[in-house]
Amino acid sequence: MKKIAVIFIFNFLFYSCVKDKPSAITQEPLQLSRDKKVYVINEGGFGSSQASVSLYDPATGQAVEDFYKAQNNETLGDVAQSVSFAGNNFYLVVNNSNKIIVCDRQFKKTAEILNLSSPRYLLAVTNSKAYVSELGSAGISIIDLNSNVKTGTIKCAGWTEKMALIYNKVFVTNLRRNYVYVLNTLTDQLSDSIVVGLNAGNIVIDQNDKVWVMSDGDQQNNVPARLYRINPVSHAIELNLTFAAQDLPGNLCLNKTKDTLYYINNGVFRLPISAGALPQGPFIPANGRNFYGLGINPESGILYAADALDYVQRSNIYLFDLKGNQLSFFKAGIISNGFYFE
Repeated sequence: MKKIAVIFIFNFLFYSCVKDKPSAITQEPLQLSRDKKVYVINEGGFGSSQASVSLYDPATGQAVEDFYKAQNNETLGDVAQSVSFAGNNFYLVVNNSNKIIVCDRQFKKTAEILNLSSPRYLLAVTNSKAYVSELGSAGISIIDLNSNVKTGTIKCAGWTEKMALIYNKVFVTNLRRNYVYVLNTLTDQLSDSIVVGLNAGNIVIDQNDKVWVMSDGDQQNNVPARLYRINPVSHAIELNLTFAAQDLPGNLCLNKTKDTLYYINNGVFRLPISAGALPQGPFIPANGRNFYGLGINPESGILYAADALDYVQRSNIYLFDLKGNQLSFFKAGIISNGFYFE
């Protein structure tokens, strides 16, 4: 992605300590470097319209709590779910507001995508077409990226969640069915479904083009969480790892070289893709922190972990090196759930 120009931001929120409520807006100007940035997705409290996207500049260590508001002089909406980038645009998925906000490279709003039912994630499948997973539509919405209009729906029962694209196929996780759906991007049709157990919401593709899916299971009915490796050609399950009964893993992601999996299970765990068993202990212990979001910068390899605290205060974002040593820390918005790296 191209580097964005230097941006002068006024009226930004910056905190030096944890507070229950945001402090007054300051008038100090902020200069950002020309280096690539990190965007933090902050859900905000449900129904409170506190959704925001924070901007972090790794080169300077500076952060803007609500970058979208700073650039557009308006609030984002209710529950920011995810941020993606396609072509020359950012797509900000705002779940409870039932919309996707389209922004240019400077994060200036240019359009809105409507007629959605609790959208979750957007995945561009061509230069002009994207799929959007949704909580309420029992399907995948098809979006024309040129007109920013919904053009159709691929029926998929349940709550569709994260997606991954490979070989003209999109693998779709589902939080209400025990399947991963396979969609043909050439025909926009459901072509297959793979049994992976209940509450599968995480998916990544490793350096060997294998598809990894994490299923949360169902603790109330004694169904454990599982991690699967799937062959994207045959759709066969090549590896099936079972978590302990009390485990609640999530936020599956890959390192820079895509040969090691990372996920949150109270602490942060890591698992080489060549391993045949789950790790016995955390790579980064929680130590009282409420890890809620996780991401790895594909440029630097630095791990970003979001501590949502009590879901009321602004989140703490911790940066760790490849040995698990904490490098730095900054504040983002309320309930940080993930990251987008330029």
